[in-house]
Amino acid sequence: MRIILLSVLLFALLVSPSRADSDDGVDENLTYVTCGSAIKFRHIKSGYRLHSHKITYGSGSGQQSVTGFPNADDPNSLWAIKGAYQKPCLQGTVLKNGDIIRLQHLATKRNMHSHLHKSPLTQQNEVSCFAEGEEGDTGDNWRIISGSEKWTRGQNIRLQHVDTGAYLQANPKAQFQSPIPGQLEICGYPSIHVDNEWANDEGIYFPERTDKE
Repeated sequence: MRIILLSVLLFALLVSPSRADSDDGVDENLTYVTCGSAIKFRHIKSGYRLHSHKITYGSGSGQQSVTGFPNADDPNSLWAIKGAYQKPCLQGTVLKNGDIIRLQHLATKRNMHSHLHKSPLTQQNEVSCFAEGEEGDTGDNWRIISGSEKWTRGQNIRLQHVDTGAYLQANPKAQFQSPIPGQLEICGYPSIHVDNEWANDEGIYFPERTDKE
């Protein structure tokens, strides 16, 4: 299954959308983040990428863990942007401040999720990956908080979990040991803080839709 997923991703890179790496050049047709794009989120304070894998939490929900990963080139840090639970978003739709989205981990197909289980290191709200595709629930919904009307590539944003009101956060001092040494805990934090700022850098971006259908 992993080979198939990576093959699909490679096809997407070569054929359909456009790719943005860490250079400063931005195609004028790819100024905004759109539905269907697969991107990496960089934590502003630490530089780590939002990440997941098939390793589950040993406490709390026991669901698939979400962490901060130090390297930029790991495919397990790619997240596909989808519409809110039971509210599909057409590919290429420009996302705006206040829009509600889901983030599907590209490698495992599970949705980034949160709830009131305690995170293992800081005892904030746990963030996990749970359910595949459309089998999730409203716990998969995240609100975009940006400083402009439209979500611009490279812009600093926050992601607020809709059900709990908590903000997606990484604490550079909260590092796991075995079996994922050096990776950061990702949690939901109850208020705005310097540790819950993110930006999107590398990724596979779909151009803005031009039709209104």
